[in-house]
Amino acid sequence: MVKKYVLVSGGVISGIGKGIIASSTGLLLKTMGLKVTSIKIDPYLNIDAGTLSPLDHGEVFVLNDGGEVDLDLGNYERYLDVTLSRANNITTGKIYRDVIERERKGDYLGKTVQVVPHITDAIQDWVERVATIPVDDSGEEPDVCIIELGGTVGDIESAPFVEAMRQFQFRVGHDNFALIHVSLVPTIGAVGEQKTKPTQASIRDLRGLGLSPDLIACRCEKTGLDEGIQSKISMFCHVQPHQVLAVRDCSSTYHVPELLKDQGLVDFLWKRLKIEETITISPALKAKGDDMWKKWNMLTSSQECLHDSDCVTIALVGKYTHLQDSYASVIKALEHATLTLRKKLVIKWIEGSDLEIETQNSHPMKFHNAWQDLCSAQGILVTGGFGRRGTDGKIAAAKWAREQKVPYLGICLGLQIAVIEFARNVCGLSEAHSIELEPETKLPVVVYMPEISKTHLGGTMRLGLRPTEFQAGTEESTIRKLYGGGSTVLERHRHRYEVNPEMIGQFEAKGLRFVGKDETGQRMEIVELADHPYFVGVQYHPELLTRPLKPSPPFMGLILAATGDLTQHISTL
Repeated sequence: MVKKYVLVSGGVISGIGKGIIASSTGLLLKTMGLKVTSIKIDPYLNIDAGTLSPLDHGEVFVLNDGGEVDLDLGNYERYLDVTLSRANNITTGKIYRDVIERERKGDYLGKTVQVVPHITDAIQDWVERVATIPVDDSGEEPDVCIIELGGTVGDIESAPFVEAMRQFQFRVGHDNFALIHVSLVPTIGAVGEQKTKPTQASIRDLRGLGLSPDLIACRCEKTGLDEGIQSKISMFCHVQPHQVLAVRDCSSTYHVPELLKDQGLVDFLWKRLKIEETITISPALKAKGDDMWKKWNMLTSSQECLHDSDCVTIALVGKYTHLQDSYASVIKALEHATLTLRKKLVIKWIEGSDLEIETQNSHPMKFHNAWQDLCSAQGILVTGGFGRRGTDGKIAAAKWAREQKVPYLGICLGLQIAVIEFARNVCGLSEAHSIELEPETKLPVVVYMPEISKTHLGGTMRLGLRPTEFQAGTEESTIRKLYGGGSTVLERHRHRYEVNPEMIGQFEAKGLRFVGKDETGQRMEIVELADHPYFVGVQYHPELLTRPLKPSPPFMGLILAATGDLTQHISTL
């Protein structure tokens, strides 16, 4: 079977938007009836993203199989509506580990193991192997594999991967390999002149390494490239003018696929990769792709029609709010819910520590502003995180939401926070705490899961897709109805701690219902407060399975409750 590969590289600066362009390219090809998969290459030495700080690398995305991966795989899954595995994220650490293990077993017996050819061959073998893995229920192999090369061309860390891709283009053949290079065209000076030299230098470096771009995606601030800029880049970068695409800053990343399609990306790749001549497209998949594109256009067009009167304000109380990429999937989940309900999302970013008494004493204005944002919000979302910093502020936010009847959604740590607050202020257990936050606590409301390693941090949490069973007598539960009323839901997990099962009776006697538990009935998964418009905590991470056209039920509930529409919505289910 002929396989097509599209490599997306980046130059000038990191974080230039390769992931969105790779995802958008895959989406456009899928709407044409092709089966698409994706691979992200991260040139760091870590085995996976599990031990990386969100402030350093952004969100850690978790897959069905428990793989802790780069946040761009979340973009791929959401845009392409596919299910990926940990194998779809390649890191330097994974490649070197595999090669060294083979060397220890004697697979290279008698040979000197080197970057070229052993590391570069391992990279190519990995890409070819993963490109054949089905990503949907059909069980069929993908037609196209989008490969995103992380980092910036010219980095030392990326060199083995660039060399591997240089070899790979000949391994699979010219008609089966295309390269999109994403570069920056900055606007300089008071007159706002666009400069092409960074892009020229980036392309020169890329060509010097043996790769020539088929398309150059130019990130720019303005509505497009100034007159003459496209021709200039064309002339100095050895491509035709129509191969230079302007990717301007958009009001939403959901507009990027339309932007690329309007500039001929699909038509170019169709001819460049000779898709029509080499791939048979199923009429059913073509019809499904057409429907997908129609719904995508409806989604983006409805977003542009929203007015300020349609706004819904959500206070996001977290620990890493200085870098919003730390909550990439949470933001997307909120966006998907608001877009579906034709609402305009306004997020109030609140650092948990800013709600604490210590901040009132040291930075009173910061404390005042944080509480003003919290009190004025229509809904409160407390996210996950590790460590003690900011947790007292999160507990205060949960208390405000409970007492003032403000819609509340707690995710992972957010569920544990809600239980700690309830134990202290409703059950009278003033010393209630989590052993994660206070190891010597006398009242451990949240405890370490017994099967989890306390010595190794990487890949040792409770990870991946797991079932949650709704308990008997919960048929009237709001969150259960939002999930469709079934008895089981499947969601992705990432945690080391759990609510102490020995204390559940005390909490439920006071009105805090644990409506969802794991398959053993011992681990608390969903908590819901009686006599409240919407007070829900989930141990799993529902934001990891949200899709633009299929929003996550807990987030839908939060937005519906925040706008006062939840009761009416529930009555229609």
